Amino acid sequence: MNKLIGAHFSIAYGLGDAVGAAKKQGCDTLQIFTKNPMGWQEKSLTKDEIDNFLSAKKETGIEEIIAHTSYLINLASPEKQKQYLSKTALIQEFKRCAALKIKYIVMHPGAYIEGSEKDGLKRIVENLNLVFKDADGSSPLLLLETTAGQGTNLGYKFEHLAFIIKMINNKNGVGVCFDTCHSFAAGYDIRDEKSFQETMKKFDEILGLKNLRVMHLNDSKKGLGSRIDRHQNIGKGEIGLGAFKIIMNYKRFKKVPKILETPPSKTQNDLKIIFNL
Repeated sequence: MNKLIGAHFSIAYGLGDAVGAAKKQGCDTLQIFTKNPMGWQEKSLTKDEIDNFLSAKKETGIEEIIAHTSYLINLASPEKQKQYLSKTALIQEFKRCAALKIKYIVMHPGAYIEGSEKDGLKRIVENLNLVFKDADGSSPLLLLETTAGQGTNLGYKFEHLAFIIKMINNKNGVGVCFDTCHSFAAGYDIRDEKSFQETMKKFDEILGLKNLRVMHLNDSKKGLGSRIDRHQNIGKGEIGLGAFKIIMNYKRFKKVPKILETPPSKTQNDLKIIFNL
């Protein structure tokens, strides 16, 4: 059974090489950055880079590939310059992913910095409307990632994401990425069958399970409701191995790409654990 299991792979040796590396580790999906995630400088892809990536997809048979945006993007920022840089970066991300035929772009909703959560959510909506207008119908779907709610980060409540999706003009252009560590730290328990089902019921009622397009599988160093974002290796944290076994055997997630964000040195070991659940 194709369970769509993968991890985040480096593009240090090229976009196509990341796809090949995923295949070598038995993955049938993967996540990448399409540029340096810690800098504002944008990257224009060459024809060779695009062709190599598309060839790697064809050769490996891996079609479900996810891009993660730069960590600097913050559409909720009250600073006009940061908003401008964030919008520009996201538009360029759309263009790169469209050229690479990448299906999903995962983005943290943003941090409001000052004022209120409502102010920040409104800024996200306003800026996303401008991005979608300037992205000119690019095909990738933008996925808003659930967050731990550390600091002033938005997205730690399902209601935050529901507000954004409800208020933006391009409702069909947005979905959700469910991060296990983030959501657990935000207060959504998934450690056993009962708590997992209750959390999925809440998600379905507020956001709709049809909108859950990608999952990040990360254990958590911190406890339930801690609001602290600290990933841990699978089965070594506060969530525990049982939750991941439930997720891997949950029929509704059969066709949902499941991405490990384990440090590269331990990716192979965590993949083995997940493959055997």
